[in-house]
Amino acid sequence: MRCHIPLIFLSTLLLTGASLPKSGPLPSEKPPTEAQADAPIPAPEKKPGTPAKDGEANKNQPPPEEEQDSQTPTPEPKPSEGTDTEKADDKGADDKKGDTAVGEKEKGKPADDKVEAPPITYPPVEKENPADYAKCLSELKALGAVFTEAKRIDDGKGCGIDKPLDVTSVLPDVTLAPKGLMRCEAALALARWTKEAVQPASDVAFAKGTTVKTLNQASTYICRLRNNAKTGKISEHAHGNAVDIASFTLSDGKIIEIQPRDEDGTMTGAFQRAITASACLYFKTVLDPGSDAAHETHLHLDVIDRRNEYRYCR
Repeated sequence: MRCHIPLIFLSTLLLTGASLPKSGPLPSEKPPTEAQADAPIPAPEKKPGTPAKDGEANKNQPPPEEEQDSQTPTPEPKPSEGTDTEKADDKGADDKKGDTAVGEKEKGKPADDKVEAPPITYPPVEKENPADYAKCLSELKALGAVFTEAKRIDDGKGCGIDKPLDVTSVLPDVTLAPKGLMRCEAALALARWTKEAVQPASDVAFAKGTTVKTLNQASTYICRLRNNAKTGKISEHAHGNAVDIASFTLSDGKIIEIQPRDEDGTMTGAFQRAITASACLYFKTVLDPGSDAAHETHLHLDVIDRRNEYRYCR
């Protein structure tokens, strides 16, 4: 009987265990106390926000990215040659002074220092063709001009005459005052113009038989630039190719000065316009008072060598 009791107990346990639920009942939550019910729910910690602007409430938004950067202390800039803005201003100022000044600054030199210009090279004094020179001398003598052959002139800077003539008279009865140095070609053109154009015009414009006795010149050979400028091309005067006529002395003693006469309705005005126009038949450049302010008191006449015998007359 005692042996059957354990078996019966084990059988009972097996039968009852088959019907037990897989999980037991959970304990119910205890109702909160009164103190816990009244306590506020803690809010998460807020990040620092942007100060309210114009009275608006801070909406606890995180500051924009640029403000976050601005809150970080900015290290002081190290000493330098200048900020980018200053350098840009310097560059702009240098640009106004020219590319040369900018280049000097980039090399570490003061902007005001100017680069020395390379030395200007000038062509040597042109030599006269022996055959042409001999022919010119022969023709000039045939016209009755009075002159002497002078020593070669070489003043540097491209100035000079290989075989200069010191001319006293362009015709037997027409002097050049004062006498002037020039190439034979210029002297020959001056003599021909005087004989073939100036003398006939004076006979028509003034009393019958009136002739020109003196050509009053303002400049022959001189080493200078055009119009006495400080920069620019060299003058034909510096090559002995030019002569400036300031006035004419007539046989009756009257002096005809070169001046603006485009609107001059007198015979004097007609005389000046006639001899100016005819000069372009003998010279390759003719500038009169109507050309510019630099020629208001004289006629500039030169024999510059141009292609195809081109002439410039104003």
